[in-house]
Amino acid sequence: MYKKNRTARIVLYGMMIALAFVFSYLEHLIPFNFGIPGIKLGLGNLVVLIALYTLGAGGAFVIAVVRIILTGLTFSGMFSMLYSLAGGLLSFAVMALLSRGEKLHIAGVSICGGVMHNVGQLTVAMIVLETVNVWFYLPVLLISGAVTGVVIGIVGGLLVGRLQTYLRLQR
Repeated sequence: MYKKNRTARIVLYGMMIALAFVFSYLEHLIPFNFGIPGIKLGLGNLVVLIALYTLGAGGAFVIAVVRIILTGLTFSGMFSMLYSLAGGLLSFAVMALLSRGEKLHIAGVSICGGVMHNVGQLTVAMIVLETVNVWFYLPVLLISGAVTGVVIGIVGGLLVGRLQTYLRLQR
């Protein structure tokens, strides 16, 4: 139904974008600060991960980009949006490639996505600040990306199973 019914597909994408936006907003409200910039839970990425496994790479890409632009314009600004786009696009590319195979569980794909999100942001920081010293944050950001990736991956795995059943019933 969702591949053939354009209206249903647009509604589903709109709902997922709205959910990702709300999750990103909730993340801004949660005081999650370890004194190191860049550590976040990645709640908005949960929706992108679910979309990757239920809608495919094209739909998930649209949701990821629109979410980053909306949250950037609403909560942070153009400069922060640059960091988010770099991290989000690198993360998405890695997750899209890894999700094609069946060797990694969704949690493993999510861990790689969380880690690569931090790598993308550090790369932009290195270019903007014109120093390689930002890479000293990498070990801490790798750990935080892996930990949040596990949590998002486990929750995403549970939800994907339920959503795939629901989406099959709708077809």
